[in-house]
Amino acid sequence: MELTPGQQRLVFVVVVLVLAGLGIYLIQGRGSGGGTPAAAPSASPSTSAPQSPASAASAASVPPSAVPAPTPASTAGGAEIYQWLPFTAADLSAAAQVTLSFAKNYSTWSYQETAAAYAAKLSSQVTAQELATLKSGYSTAGVAGPRVADKQVSTGSGTIDSIRSFGAGPASITFVVTISQQVASTQPASTSSNQYALTLVSSGSAWQVDDIELSQLGNH
Repeated sequence: MELTPGQQRLVFVVVVLVLAGLGIYLIQGRGSGGGTPAAAPSASPSTSAPQSPASAASAASVPPSAVPAPTPASTAGGAEIYQWLPFTAADLSAAAQVTLSFAKNYSTWSYQETAAAYAAKLSSQVTAQELATLKSGYSTAGVAGPRVADKQVSTGSGTIDSIRSFGAGPASITFVVTISQQVASTQPASTSSNQYALTLVSSGSAWQVDDIELSQLGNH
């Protein structure tokens, strides 16, 4: 059946309307994520894609608490423990050196050595109060008598076993130290080894021994 010119115009308008509606549907569906997105072009290593205003606003709205804090630097791959101690690594090394030197001088003496001479070699390593105590102990009759009578000569050394405690104001460190002695005399030679607690205090420019006692008598 042949359509009249009026009917032909009507069919043409209907087809145009249907195609327009289909186009609007496809556009809306793609905009809402209903369609399959096209593959994004990969950026070359030397270029970076510009940030859109929407992305910039989103990044700026991230609260500070959500941003990871920078990891603090560590020493030798580990935590910097000296930030929690009342002394530095150099202080600890200096205190240890004084401890070992004191242990050697404390346990090395001769029957020919007077109390004054014995105290003199310790004077720079101990506090004035402790020096007086050590000098008095060296000259005690019960100790000095056998030393002279048997012509005793002692050679000693020390080894640091551990740190028992430390404090601040002034800074102090208590080392547990093993002091070994070899005593030669008119009697058979003897060897002894005892563990002591040595407490050192910082005088600002140096460390000095402020107390020495047998380890089992000290504070644990």
